[in-house]
Amino acid sequence: MPETTKTGTYVDPTGEFSRDQRYLATRITADGRDGYPVEPGRYRLVVSRACPWANRSIIVRRLLGLEDALPMGITGPTHDERSWTFDLDPGGRDPVLGIERLQEAFFARNPDYDKGITVPAIVDIPTGQVVTNDYPQITLDLSTQWSAHHRDGAPDLYPEARRDEIDEVAQLVFQDVNNGVYRCGFAGTQAAYERAYGRLFDRLDWLSDRLGSQRYLVGDTITEADVRLFTTLARFDAVYHGHFKCNRHKLSELPVLWAYARDLFQTPGFGDTTDFDHIKRHYYEVHRDINPTGIVPAGPDLSGWVTPHGRETLGGRPFGDGTPPPPPSPDETVPADHTPLAA
Repeated sequence: MPETTKTGTYVDPTGEFSRDQRYLATRITADGRDGYPVEPGRYRLVVSRACPWANRSIIVRRLLGLEDALPMGITGPTHDERSWTFDLDPGGRDPVLGIERLQEAFFARNPDYDKGITVPAIVDIPTGQVVTNDYPQITLDLSTQWSAHHRDGAPDLYPEARRDEIDEVAQLVFQDVNNGVYRCGFAGTQAAYERAYGRLFDRLDWLSDRLGSQRYLVGDTITEADVRLFTTLARFDAVYHGHFKCNRHKLSELPVLWAYARDLFQTPGFGDTTDFDHIKRHYYEVHRDINPTGIVPAGPDLSGWVTPHGRETLGGRPFGDGTPPPPPSPDETVPADHTPLAA
């Protein structure tokens, strides 16, 4: 499991992969009802660019312009059994939190913490304690609770009139696609694998039908649902097709979804937060039960991500009445050799 470092997943007696979803569900809200009010600069969002669940929060934070209000720490792409580590920082320590391992912030909150040390996680800087690692709620709260600190022109990623539909689509995508690729990759029996494989590609076919006549998943603008699907699609050919045996088709062989994914990738906030080097290194180096040698494949060719997609013909307004975010700051820019956008 890429986003956990303890016993966060298991395979049941039927061979089915199960994900431990017992997260720290404390929320940071505008009214501070859980004891943690929204305060610019008080918290640090800790992420790994390798992790699809963390990549969601990176995208949403940037689309909404919360970089100054919610500083971000980036871990290295790999971890050991204990924790994600701050390999990218001088001395191997996060420069704000002063810790070497994310585990330290979880234990500061609860010395007996026995669940997964996962990203994304939001840490209270004054105490050094993790507030939450409840990744689905984190992005929703960035949209709804941090609105006073959104940039001018920030899009509405979770419009109130569309929330029921966004939630419904997002849940189907989670069950069969976001988590479905893991159910394929970590299946313990042939039967469990084939069940997961069938559900995955049935849902991808359903998504292709849905997106054949509309540019985005819900309505005519980018929403939370698109963010949640994109991070899995971005990793599909590089990791899930081979490493997780999700090999009926590559994403690049599914015309509608491939065009949809390229459309989002070329939208500011999506492709410029996607680090293919970190993605590949994480999955292939960490999952030694699946890839014992730890060899990271040289491919696939990424140049297709920046080719024309033609989705403009379906209409739609990516940011609704808003505007694109500005380019990322130099310290948050994906290295040029990790992305086709720099070519």
